[in-house]
Amino acid sequence: MRLDKFLKVSRLIKRRTVANEVSGMGRIFVNGNPAKPSKQIKENDIIEIKYSNHTTKVKVLFVPQGAVSVQQAPTLYEEC
Repeated sequence: MRLDKFLKVSRLIKRRTVANEVSGMGRIFVNGNPAKPSKQIKENDIIEIKYSNHTTKVKVLFVPQGAVSVQQAPTLYEEC
């Protein structure tokens, strides 16, 4: 699954267009490397999102094939 789609499905970022913009600015890292929106995400990848005043770091536990419910979204990752 693409990085921008995973961020939207997991609800780490609300909209896919915003995920595209943020990763285009170089504020999203996968396994310590800057990531483009098209980066393929796998299980056990570490995603780091740098906001203006804090950083969120999560480990991917499961990559879904499609959309998931709001209740299932937090089970896709765990905070590091």
